[in-house]
Amino acid sequence: MTALGIIAGGGELPRAIAESARESGRDVFVVALERAGAWTGDFPHDRSSMGLVGRTLHLLRAHGCREAVFAGYVSRPNFFKLRYDLKGLSWFPPVLWGMRKGDNTLLDVMVGLFEREGIAIRSVADVAPWLQIPEGPLGKVTPGTGDENDIAVAMATARKQGARDIGQAVVVRGGKVLAVEGKDGTDAMLAGLAQSSGMRSGVLAKALKPMQDRKTDLPTIGVATIRNAAAAGLAGIAVEAHTALVLGKAAVIEAADALGLFVVGVPARR
Repeated sequence: MTALGIIAGGGELPRAIAESARESGRDVFVVALERAGAWTGDFPHDRSSMGLVGRTLHLLRAHGCREAVFAGYVSRPNFFKLRYDLKGLSWFPPVLWGMRKGDNTLLDVMVGLFEREGIAIRSVADVAPWLQIPEGPLGKVTPGTGDENDIAVAMATARKQGARDIGQAVVVRGGKVLAVEGKDGTDAMLAGLAQSSGMRSGVLAKALKPMQDRKTDLPTIGVATIRNAAAAGLAGIAVEAHTALVLGKAAVIEAADALGLFVVGVPARR
């Protein structure tokens, strides 16, 4: 088995993948992008950026990585202000085309370009399938009848929004859409919600975009998502089973049970 390259942005996902791969006996090399955290020091690593494509390819090849995974949050850059190497400059036209088409088209273009260079891009489901949420509730709390209606509305709305390549997450309460995810992400969307008075109600739903390649940017939740949903007064969280990722599953279940929130995997759209 060759070493796994992890092209790492921000958040907990890249670290979770690196730790899981190492525990399974696989060598790991991390290419740390701008938002990658200090955890990268626990693994063989070096730094690069979106414009330094030649450097990234050289690092992966030099460390025996014929397979790689994109993981973590990367701010959408101003491509006209990035620092490029020669390989990065040669990639600029197709990347610019992808950028104009939308975030997921851009990611698809990036995947295709790496694979043309001989680096097979794998999905998180390929390299760490245990991070995916199963169907049904994760913890002790389950959705009520009113919650089920909110889940149905929220999942349908998230998929419609995803079809426009806008975001993956929405919040619905009482059958009404309260918020949709923008470029700042799920946590920022939740932070903008006022907590409801009295009993918790409403649901956060996250769904894969219909056109989305499963090699990049899968819907993800973690302990912070649970806490932020609770702070917004929501009753729970619904995500697509066998697609969405749960970071720190045991800690997520513990936090959800302690805060009285449900976390449920719902069947993905066929």
